[in-house]
Amino acid sequence: MKMVINGKYVDSESGKTFDVINPATGAVIESVPRATEADVKSAVDAAVEGQKIWAEFPVWKRAEVLKKFLQLVEVNKDDLAQTLCAENGKPIREAQAEIGNIPIGFNGFMEHAKHYYGSIIPQGTEQGQDTNLQLITREPIGVVACVIPFNFPCDLFDQKVAPALMMGNAAIVLPSSDNPLTLLKLTGLLCEAGVPNGAIQCLTAPGAVKEAAITDPRVHLVTLTGSTEVGISTARLCADNLTHTALELGGNDAFIVMEDGDVDLAVEELVWGRMYNTGQVCCASKRFLIHNSLKDEFAEKAVARIKRLKVGQPDDPDTEIGCLISEKAAVKVEAQVNKTVEQGGKIILGGHRDGAFYEPTVIVDVPADADVASDMEIFGPVVPIIGFDTEEEAIAIANRSRFGLSSCVFTRDQKTAFRVASKMEAGGAVINGASFFRAFEQPFGGYKDSGIGTEGVFSTFNEMTRSKTIVLKNIF
Repeated sequence: MKMVINGKYVDSESGKTFDVINPATGAVIESVPRATEADVKSAVDAAVEGQKIWAEFPVWKRAEVLKKFLQLVEVNKDDLAQTLCAENGKPIREAQAEIGNIPIGFNGFMEHAKHYYGSIIPQGTEQGQDTNLQLITREPIGVVACVIPFNFPCDLFDQKVAPALMMGNAAIVLPSSDNPLTLLKLTGLLCEAGVPNGAIQCLTAPGAVKEAAITDPRVHLVTLTGSTEVGISTARLCADNLTHTALELGGNDAFIVMEDGDVDLAVEELVWGRMYNTGQVCCASKRFLIHNSLKDEFAEKAVARIKRLKVGQPDDPDTEIGCLISEKAAVKVEAQVNKTVEQGGKIILGGHRDGAFYEPTVIVDVPADADVASDMEIFGPVVPIIGFDTEEEAIAIANRSRFGLSSCVFTRDQKTAFRVASKMEAGGAVINGASFFRAFEQPFGGYKDSGIGTEGVFSTFNEMTRSKTIVLKNIF
């Protein structure tokens, strides 16, 4: 499979490639070009020119082009889901659901763009402005570098590329090197639908080559979803050119069950909020703070419920838990679980690795000062259970983390629910549901080391545009 640069499928300028591996089987799926800095320059050159052409399309016409893209996605949805399943290791049913989200996300941004209006500051709103009228408009920010992670590549493609294009920007897609194939196909479909050459491109650029795109002064916005460490390094690189950044980063979300919480509901939400995508979710619930009076019941029911999940090959329609993105990722999860045990935790389910597969794991008796109770984010199907006695203690443990992406609380008392939700230092708080909640409409983003800015139909256009004030002086 080739890269997409300036409307063409191309090899790397160097001729070099790298393999994309099926993490479940270890088999090579495809080889893709290993982009060079020269390839990046070619892509940015094309983006600068393509953006000017695309920006001339009126909003309704941009939407018509993206509608054609959605029609092509519908025709190719089975192939796209199979590709995503193979390169990602997520269960096929989850891959199909992610492809099914593409029209939801794109249509949301397409419709909102038609109602994304400017504003007016009337004359006389302040002393000395009695004869002046100020018109505030929004213009495309320019060239947008879309750095997309491995775990939900299509969902994040929707969140970044759709708003970039609808606002008249050019988008350069930079997928994870672990699984770029589905995004290469989606980019090709956008070209086929009629997005002009250069306005949408996709580079397979592993490692430091991505930096060439991030540091090019002709790139006006870097929108990145990834780890906090990568986000911080990206922000530093962007600072040299004052490049705008939108960063959705790591999380270690607290899952609090109060003394009056519904344990059965909490256990069901645990399955959704922790086991989905084999635990590889930025806003997954990762720290389970359970009132000591319910801790044993919760652990027992969680083990029984998780045991019912089918672990298997991702392409099996019955599989509910697949593998991690790579064996390297599974080895990291294994080391983090071992460290949690060394710090006092006790494994009552799972705890074993087989290649890129890591068993769903439940750890009890985790001390409140263990690494996982604060800043050690485990990106896998692991449930560390931490006890508490008071509401104040639970909130203190939850807020001790450097992260603040999302959070949740289970209680039958709505006053308690709103009180705890308001005190959580996080960008989201779910009441009586897992923290894994992300609608396309919501402004999604975190506090502290979980990111800068928000993403979603409600707010992304503000990140993707510049504000311009046009003054009609002495018009009255």
